[in-house]
Amino acid sequence: MEKTKPWSLIWPVLATIVVLLAASWFAYPSTHLPPGFGAFPPEFVQQAPRFWWPYFLLVLVVALVITAFLVFPQWFGFQPVPPQQRQAPPANTRLPWWFWVGAVFTAFFMWLMFARVTVFGPLVYYAFSPLWWGFIVMLDGVVYRRRGCSLMANRPRTMLISALVSVAGWYYFEFANYFVLGNWYYPNGHMPELSHTTIVVLFLIAYTTVWPAIFEWYTLLVSFPNLVARYAQGPKLALPGAWLIAVGLLLLVAMVFWPLPLFWVVWIGPMIVIVGQMIRLQIWTPFTAMAQGNWSPMVLVALASLFNGFLWEFWNYGSAHPTTLPATNPNYWIYDIPYVDVIHIYAEMPLLGYFGYLPFGILVWVVFLWAGKLFGFDASLDLPDTKNAAAH
Repeated sequence: MEKTKPWSLIWPVLATIVVLLAASWFAYPSTHLPPGFGAFPPEFVQQAPRFWWPYFLLVLVVALVITAFLVFPQWFGFQPVPPQQRQAPPANTRLPWWFWVGAVFTAFFMWLMFARVTVFGPLVYYAFSPLWWGFIVMLDGVVYRRRGCSLMANRPRTMLISALVSVAGWYYFEFANYFVLGNWYYPNGHMPELSHTTIVVLFLIAYTTVWPAIFEWYTLLVSFPNLVARYAQGPKLALPGAWLIAVGLLLLVAMVFWPLPLFWVVWIGPMIVIVGQMIRLQIWTPFTAMAQGNWSPMVLVALASLFNGFLWEFWNYGSAHPTTLPATNPNYWIYDIPYVDVIHIYAEMPLLGYFGYLPFGILVWVVFLWAGKLFGFDASLDLPDTKNAAAH
């Protein structure tokens, strides 16, 4: 196969940025940019309508269909994988030493962030990233125990690169967030206790945790053979790359003009543009496996994001509640999601909003695979024991 030229990978991503800015020129004739654009960390822009029955019911129907697909894949044409074709259960080993280091970091910084004590001086303001990196290391230890290998033990370079890609990747979606008028924002982003430079650095460090956390969850889920097999023999669905690019760009333009009803495009639009070009270039993505009937990579990375999302939201909520305690987490975020911003269960995220984590997980891996092809590193998540349907 002919070597992929860098420009063929760069222009789709550049196109998503250009169409957002170009559409804004016409959507906002006086300023040519959406309100709040450029403020970092992103700030509150305007109160979106919190609830509208027709839209809520529409999203609920979509959520129920997704739930049915995940719980009853056989309803959607998936066939069971014969037991002899399934991966053998992993041989458990002892928890490695780094699991205990990560557990100590997780417990200490979670307590510090939740209790909001200042006995350690200003350390409480920096608790977010150590908490998450402690959890990532601890989760890697669980993966190692189940599989006898892990990203940290066997592919530390992949972990390091994923942290760097995570910074650029999440900043890209912070940029896209401006054009939906702030689906999320950071009310503590300008705390008087910290300089603005310090806060910016803290945010960039926090961004390093997104991709590694989801990848750790994915490598853990792959260690459950029955879960892998559950989605391994499904309908063969090959998507047309050129059409995905066109639809994705059109959705992004429409999102700028109608940011409230099309708020969800912020996660779907960029992804299908990038995926469309990768399909055209015959670069492997989870959609490649789906075209062959193997939905496991796509479903498992989506579930990895969802499981991680529950902790994201729980720890985020705990860092600011009860509100009688002083605010100490500059990374704390609040959602301003139109029409479905109801039913909060110990989280700022509305209940239906959790379903957004599913496409986000796919997007995270797609961006990593895109970066791997562009910069020449191995972006697969295979480990030495990978012999199952989730491998590619």
